[in-house]
Amino acid sequence: METEHADPPPEAGGLSGSASARPALTHATIQSRLCAVGARFEMETVRVNGVATRSWKNIPRTLPDLARSARAAHARRTFIVYEDERITYEAWFRAVAALASDLKRRGVTRGDRVAVAMRNLPEWIVAFFAASSCGAIVTPLNAWWTTSELRYGLLKSGARALVCDGERWERIAPVRDDLPGLAHVYVSRASDPTAPAIALESVIGAPGDYDDLPDAIVPNLDMGPDDDATLFYTSGTSGAPKGAVGSHRNILTATLSADYARCRMQLARGEEPAPPEPGIGLTVVPMFHVTACNAMLMSTMAAGGALVFMRKWDTAKAMALIERERISFTVGVPTIAWQLLEHPDRHKYDLSSLTAISYGGAPAAPELARRIKSDLGAIPAFGWGMTETSAGVTVHAGEEYLDRPESCGPAVPVADLKIMSEDGRHALPIGQTGELWAAGPQIVRGYWEDREATSHTFVDGWVRTGDIARLDADGYCYIVDRAKDVIIRGGENIYSIEVENVLYEHPAVSDAALVAVSHRTLGEVPAAVVHLAPGASATEAELQAWVRGRLAAFKTPVRILFSGETLPRNANGKIMKAELKAWFAPQTDAGAAP
Repeated sequence: METEHADPPPEAGGLSGSASARPALTHATIQSRLCAVGARFEMETVRVNGVATRSWKNIPRTLPDLARSARAAHARRTFIVYEDERITYEAWFRAVAALASDLKRRGVTRGDRVAVAMRNLPEWIVAFFAASSCGAIVTPLNAWWTTSELRYGLLKSGARALVCDGERWERIAPVRDDLPGLAHVYVSRASDPTAPAIALESVIGAPGDYDDLPDAIVPNLDMGPDDDATLFYTSGTSGAPKGAVGSHRNILTATLSADYARCRMQLARGEEPAPPEPGIGLTVVPMFHVTACNAMLMSTMAAGGALVFMRKWDTAKAMALIERERISFTVGVPTIAWQLLEHPDRHKYDLSSLTAISYGGAPAAPELARRIKSDLGAIPAFGWGMTETSAGVTVHAGEEYLDRPESCGPAVPVADLKIMSEDGRHALPIGQTGELWAAGPQIVRGYWEDREATSHTFVDGWVRTGDIARLDADGYCYIVDRAKDVIIRGGENIYSIEVENVLYEHPAVSDAALVAVSHRTLGEVPAAVVHLAPGASATEAELQAWVRGRLAAFKTPVRILFSGETLPRNANGKIMKAELKAWFAPQTDAGAAP
């Protein structure tokens, strides 16, 4: 499992009032009003996998239902922008129908796995909904994976069909003979797909041709909200990747969760909730990640907004896109927000359209939220979720976030959180630290063909997250650390996030990670790798003194190394601490402890 990003940020113009001002209404009052019978956010209790579960009443039943309603409501609006390509909802839907028809003709049917492996391209969203429209289980594969990793994902999922781009096909083609169950391969943007692959353009054309495709229908299969819909693989930071099996309800819960947070924020500051407006989102998170797919894509479609893709992250190019496309929000990891804030050329671009910046998946220093408000005039938003929770369970935004910047926020109304003892047998009182468990309509049913991992992780509708956290009396969640990231120095626990946040508070530090380094007598000691902001300087001794002046001496990193680049992250935005550990030679007793 790995911690994921937040839902897309609430978009509601600039911030008003003081960050320390108390809410005009309590959360209970706000929820009672917004979730009243007949209201947009009305809830109902349904049985999911035998467990009584609160669910949004007014979400689409299935992914094909969302596709049809988005096309009907927003046909001529721009949906996807990639470089010079602009695709409307109508054009996209025609491509979905054409590919779904071809998949059906080739025998792809309900329950088959259809893998998608490509960078963020318009074809990704076409393939996702085409496969879903056949009743298949869409299996997004990590586009960063190597040949052996892609082979693993295709074999493990038992994929019957694959839609990939030319770059991924170059990696997969050499092991094609190792995949006898893979009957059909569609390749996009490849000069020579190499038989037996099918050029995707021969079926649906290039994105600029989608408007000329026939006005076909998407099959109306007898699917229900709790049918299997997706198979997202975890990042594998703690072992081989596991496939989390998501339902239509799991995914589509996000179509209302983020907007509930927007309305909650407005009521809390004493304003009447405004109707949702279509936003334009800069999509820097890979689509094979639940944040981009389940949260950002689904909520954008529901509102009739647009997604702008980048080939790869580049801060200057991102600012140029924000200016050109009048982008209103973006979702990513905290590092991306810092890079926007601290780029030396930021003032050369018109970023005034940017009203909200959301992030998650990694620790965020409290200073980041304040800088987003003060320097960009945008709403900061943070949240918590996982692959196993189909993206966000909490959303924290605006003044509420500025008021409690160490928190990832309260759970959305359809979800529940609790803190459990280490053995998983006892719920702990408010304020105590333990393992975070989550329940709600977002929770997947388990791992693909892995009963042992499923039975350990999923318990009576709850998912054991592996995150160490606490809840306050108002229901706000505070992530303390990942269980496996706790450093135990001579019997004393050091929570990495605490030390990292102190490092982030230093004006020269823009990226930081604490790792455990083996020690012969103490077991392990903390060490850090930091990346400094452009033009800033700091020494190891200076940063050690900075930490020592703010935390207990045993928490001070025994060594601090400096990286010329931002720290390495996996596709989910989580710093790859295993790589950083290799930077440190084994410690000896001499001078190892502060």
